Order: sequence, then C-alpha cells, then structure tokens
Amino acid sequence: MSNTNLKTAKKSKNDEFYTLMEDIEKELRYYTESFEGKVVYCNCDNYQQSNFYKYFYYNFHYLGLKKLITTGYKADDNGLYAIYDGEAETTGKLNGDGDFRSEECVEYLKECDVVVTNPPFSLFRQYVKQLMDYNKKFIIIGNMNAITYKEIFPYIKNNQLWMGCSLNGTKCSFGVPESYNGNNVYIDNGKRMGKVNNACWFTNVPYIYERKPLILTKSYYDNPSAYPKYENFDAINVDKTCDIPMDYDGVMGVPITFLDKYCPTQFEIIKFRKGDDDKDLSVNGKAPYFRILIKKLS
Repeated sequence: MSNTNLKTAKKSKNDEFYTLMEDIEKELRYYTESFEGKVVYCNCDNYQQSNFYKYFYYNFHYLGLKKLITTGYKADDNGLYAIYDGEAETTGKLNGDGDFRSEECVEYLKECDVVVTNPPFSLFRQYVKQLMDYNKKFIIIGNMNAITYKEIFPYIKNNQLWMGCSLNGTKCSFGVPESYNGNNVYIDNGKRMGKVNNACWFTNVPYIYERKPLILTKSYYDNPSAYPKYENFDAINVDKTCDIPMDYDGVMGVPITFLDKYCPTQFEIIKFRKGDDDKDLSVNGKAPYFRILIKKLS
C-alpha cells in the first residue's frame, strides 16, 4: 500500500482492502501443486465478499483440496465463517468477532495446512508472528515496507520468508469500503477502489517459479567512485539492483527492492540497515533509504 494509504489505514484501523481476483490468480498459479490434499484457511476473509474464498471454492477439485475454511472479522458483531469440503458448504456466525487472534480462529488455524489471505496491514507483525509460532505455511499480501520491520527481516535473512512472484512493488488496486476516504480512491464500474503502489506477496511456500541468479554487468573497478563506502560499516553503497558490480567480493548495501530479484544461491544476506555503531548506514553524512547488506557467494 502507498505510504499515505498505509498511514491512513493505521490511523483509522481501516484494514478492509479486498484483493482482486486477477491478482490472486496471477500469484497462486505458481503454487498449484502445494495445495493438493491440504486444508486451506483464509482467516481474514468474509466469505460473502472475499475473492480468496471464491478462488478456492471454484477451484477446489482442480487443486485437490481437502477442506476450505474462512473466517472474517466484524467490528460490532459476530464474525462470519464458511467451511467447504468439496460437497457441502456450511456457513454461519462465529461466537466472537472473528479476530484472527481469537481462540476459535486459532483452533481453525491449528487445523489448517496453508493460510492464504490479505491480512490487516496494521497488524502485519503480529499476524506473521502467529503464523510462525504455529509453524504454518502461508501466502499472504503485505506492504513491501514490512521488509524493514525488525520483527520481519530476520525471517527473510534466514530464508524462512521470501517475496512472491507477482505484484512486489508494482501498482495495483484493491476494493475498499464506501467508508474509506484515503488518497488514490476511484470508482470503477460502480465499485469503490483504492490504488496502491507497494503491496507485495510474502510466502514460505516453495513455488514453481525459478528465481535465477542475476546477470551482473557493471564493474566496480571501472568506476569505484560510483560505489562510495559507508562511514560506519565496511561495505560499498549500491543505489540500484541493476548496478550491483560483478567484480566486487566484499559486502554491498542494496535497496530493499533487491529482494524481488534475490537468489539465495548467488547472495548471502548479512544484515539490515545498521552499521557497526548500530546507527543507520551513512554515506557522506547521509543515510540512504533502507539498505540490505549482502555479499556474493563463492
């Protein structure tokens, strides 16, 4: 979500952003083999509106699912649930409001194999921690800046979490409720939409898309002045992923968008953002926007 939209959502706690079917299809096609025989849980989804629920409901047999469960939050009422086993669908009201942290939703979480949803961005840290605590596989949408969260980055560094195959910083749209008045709102075929700039998929499910090593074409030694060294860490600064030099074997600071191209067999992630003094990495007295420190593998 754009920074402005994200701040609006956090301030108002309005996390109702409905993912478009086209964006769900574009991403989930890379995981088809991962759903066979599995219980899928969409734990932030009103089955009456959710395209995630519709996607798995209509593709239940094609994907070979065992069961589909969805629960949705309602602020001033009981949340809704739906359970589908490929033959019968059961729907109704939950005992509580459907918060993903509630006891009854956690019981559904324990039962499932894979969680797929668009969780509330304002609770993303807590949401991912819960999934990790229960050792669940997941494919979820978040804000790309979640990479910078101290609670999230260690999972990325340890290859416990990685970016998906689509979106990843490109512009996309979400459905929004009539009450939402953030920036970049527009009407499309009578539906209220919000355009966002940096939503992306996060997952720990292996996908069939192969992220190949980057082809590096730039030379550090041909133009060392283009790669200034940090004042508080022994590493060079690289402003763009496409500028990573092919002939530098030391540590390099790259932008967070590098993770969209990150190949674990080519690079090692060293740390995030901070220098030896535990302050932001600095070049000529200025801190470049969030850098990930990486090093080429032999």
